[in-house]
Amino acid sequence: MAETKILTCSKIMAEQKLTIAFAESATAGWLCSEFALIPESGTVLKGGITCYDASLKVDLLKVPQELIDSFTPESMEVASEMAYRLAALIKSDIQVAVTGLTTPGGSETPEKPVGTMFVFALIKGEPVSFRRVFKGSCEEIIHQTIEATAELLTNELTKEQVNQ
Repeated sequence: MAETKILTCSKIMAEQKLTIAFAESATAGWLCSEFALIPESGTVLKGGITCYDASLKVDLLKVPQELIDSFTPESMEVASEMAYRLAALIKSDIQVAVTGLTTPGGSETPEKPVGTMFVFALIKGEPVSFRRVFKGSCEEIIHQTIEATAELLTNELTKEQVNQ
């Protein structure tokens, strides 16, 4: 069963006739799979790319290695680049990229502890993003990231409706 926030988000997307694609690192495809469980999946979900290892960000998404070396694979700069590169690979109205630290290691520092997640989305070319530090197990961090991403998209899509 899809998360309630995903159901709300997908319903709004279907009403607005929008499609979505994902480039996921830390969430390893879980976000995309949540959108596959919704009644509107056939009309809103285009697909996703899981690039957990940094080399796949470079090889599949063509994120410049220099960007990863400068900012680390788990950074807003890399998440942003992932979303923009995804737009060229999967035609959709919304591109969502996720990277971060769900377990110890990687680019973990006191300023970027385990639980730090970066989400960058393009909604019809307009960027929205967040950097949050979630607490809990790997699974709990991913779950919280999925909910926060659905909330971000819902808020932006609802705001967009009001402004039209």
